[in-house]
Amino acid sequence: MTGTTGPTAPETGPETGPETALRTAPDDAAPDGTATPRVLVVGAGPTGLLLAGDLATAGVPVTVLEKRPHRLSNLSRAFVLHARTLEQLDARGLADELEALGQPLDRLGLFGGLTIDLTGLPSRFNHLLVLPQYEVEKVLERRAAEAGADFRHETEVTGLTQDATGVTVRARGPRGDTETFRAAYVVGTDGMRSAVRQAVGLPFPGRSVIRSVVLADVRLAEPPPTVLTAAAVGDAFAFLAPFGDGYHRVIGWNRARDVPDSEPLDLDEIRETVRLALGRDFGMHDARWMSRFHSDERQAPAYRAGRVFLAGDAAHVHTPAGGQGMNTGLQDAANLGWKLAAVAGGHADAGLLDSYQAERHPVGRAVLRSSGGIVRLAMARRPWALAARAALTAFVGAAAPVRRRLVGQVTGIGYRYPAPRGAHPLTGARVPDVALAGGGRLHESLRGGRFVLIAPEPYEAGPGRADRLAVARWASGRCTTVLVRPDGYVAWAADAATPARTAAALDRHLGPTG
Repeated sequence: MTGTTGPTAPETGPETGPETALRTAPDDAAPDGTATPRVLVVGAGPTGLLLAGDLATAGVPVTVLEKRPHRLSNLSRAFVLHARTLEQLDARGLADELEALGQPLDRLGLFGGLTIDLTGLPSRFNHLLVLPQYEVEKVLERRAAEAGADFRHETEVTGLTQDATGVTVRARGPRGDTETFRAAYVVGTDGMRSAVRQAVGLPFPGRSVIRSVVLADVRLAEPPPTVLTAAAVGDAFAFLAPFGDGYHRVIGWNRARDVPDSEPLDLDEIRETVRLALGRDFGMHDARWMSRFHSDERQAPAYRAGRVFLAGDAAHVHTPAGGQGMNTGLQDAANLGWKLAAVAGGHADAGLLDSYQAERHPVGRAVLRSSGGIVRLAMARRPWALAARAALTAFVGAAAPVRRRLVGQVTGIGYRYPAPRGAHPLTGARVPDVALAGGGRLHESLRGGRFVLIAPEPYEAGPGRADRLAVARWASGRCTTVLVRPDGYVAWAADAATPARTAAALDRHLGPTG
């Protein structure tokens, strides 16, 4: 189900009284096509911020609606950036800055003593980066704002309607008044309880997997043995990660303490959970924040309903095992952003947007399965489950192909997108940060949201595409001509391509020159 002709959504949300003021934001989707259509992004978490930055960098007017005040929270659940996400950030000139803020880790523990070594990853980023989500958000928000994204904080979406030419969004503003926004497209990046998803009537099937997970930010009297400390023993699981400001995030779960999220939480309960899982509580004290939540596995059956799209937690949520949540959302944004920019800029037919569902929904489903499998194996307690975990651990440790596949899934570098029948074998594959003639790198050439044509010989692409296409040559003697999409995947490739064949591929993927 692609959802390309999704239903016109009924307006939802509370009614407004007669005294409510109605203010309308400017509409850049001009009927005569002279203005670039505006995109509304709902939600200013990592997914929405990356998407807004990509659109604004491409010259697409973008407004970000966020119900929270303009204050970046340090109450982050996500703490890990994986290799594929770091590659995407490198293609935006941000990875080195974030690397300097975080702590690299070349091993990741999963379950039953299984640890995956990341040093052999075929990536410039052969590690994971321990970095709180709010630090990632700071960098992404700055980039989006500098590129011209318009931010509207304390603005909560209450409903939307769509028609053949655009989407009208109703929202409650900072003073309680009602505002309307008109855009060509809307992207809901507003989390698990997405108002956008509810407004278009898309279901969110799934279930709660773990209840009564506890979180806290604490100081520790004793330093943990590793940057990331995690273990599961019996009925208990605990995870520790540093903020870098003297506090550590604690995530814990005690199967024997299965209570509602509303149950009061104190530091003694958190200490006990950590002692059960890790053997000691590291002298934790001075909690500045504590909370209890539950972990769900859910996925929307469609990431699109007409002109409305879902990305990140609005489209899929899963257990935190493997640290894949924020990373999956950021890669949703990287996939969708260049496609929206191409369509809004008149360089591609709207049919290109269908590929977002085809490419990202299977990845979301795979992440649900892998993260769910990791947490179930980590918390195994029945004899048969423990035996199965031990056997799987031994098998993964001994079978290099299986281990590479697992590492590719967790880090994101192992995914590739479906290719048309008869396409070159490289089509849909991720392209590493290959060296280019003249000393450059692919990720540097991708900056600005451009396609990159890598050819064995010099090629003249013609006028009218300099802002959307970079032309480079292999630093090696490779003979394949490859057109790399702005998100770093192969759009088209050919062995011994003629200039005419290359020109036809450029017209097909970038639109005609002019």
